[in-house]
Amino acid sequence: MKKTGISVIICTHNPRADYLDRTLSALRAQTLAVSEWELLIVDNASTLPVNAALTTWHPAARVVREEELGLTAARRRAIATAISDTLLFVDDDNVLAADYLEQASRISRDWPMLGVWGCGEFIPEWETPPPADFKPYLAYLAVGRRERDAWSNHPFDYQTMPAGAGLCVRAPVAQRYREQVTSDPRRLRLGRKGGSLGACEDFDLGLTAIALGFGTGVFTSLRLTHLMPASRVQESYLLRLAEGHASSTVFLHHLHGRTTHRRTGWMARLRHWRYRRHLDAVGRRLDDALQRGESSALAELSNQ
Repeated sequence: MKKTGISVIICTHNPRADYLDRTLSALRAQTLAVSEWELLIVDNASTLPVNAALTTWHPAARVVREEELGLTAARRRAIATAISDTLLFVDDDNVLAADYLEQASRISRDWPMLGVWGCGEFIPEWETPPPADFKPYLAYLAVGRRERDAWSNHPFDYQTMPAGAGLCVRAPVAQRYREQVTSDPRRLRLGRKGGSLGACEDFDLGLTAIALGFGTGVFTSLRLTHLMPASRVQESYLLRLAEGHASSTVFLHHLHGRTTHRRTGWMARLRHWRYRRHLDAVGRRLDDALQRGESSALAELSNQ
């Protein structure tokens, strides 16, 4: 039986010290009493182990080590370790608004039909401002604000599936997800792993919730600041991110019974040519990266 409350989980691999310090400082400033939530840091094979002394301010804090590299593996360990009936995943570069835990707890009570819910406003804090021609593509970096709350129980309704930063999940959904990852190691293919920029582990959680009869939602009352290092506004990073996301999307759809078809036939090629005509240079290179990711994933699946 899980304890009523929130398990705040930080899965981290070689964290940047100043960013992790700000993430923890924001948690320390939460309006929700510390008696109503635990703090769990999963050190995912960091070269220098995370110092447990960073959490001494919290009476129910733990640091656990997960040697299998990868965000999905770290989350699986977190789910097995957490004690609360709501799990909240916080990245090591997230600065939660002071009332984030309080709002997450309220949503948990007021929206029992939701199995997964999360942040509706990601405020970027740039170490180096992004180039002007990046503006149309910043959504890939998980920044921006939703105009309104939204929820759904329809599979693949991505507008209502929250990103992993600040994502909340009910314990039964998390446990089912853990069981699926354990029984089907292909799910470890999703999510970041060292320098690999895989994705869609968050959507895998959302689709698991829907399969169990829950819905997913995003809420504008859940706000956080996303700390952005200079490396993330390099075009090379954006292209790697897009390629990894496209590849992971193909695998996610395959795992959940949705086929991704190759774009063949002259009509498909014509539509794509027309689409590319309106892209700028960055957009065309980004489209190339998306096609590479999709093609590599389809090729890998065809060989299985």
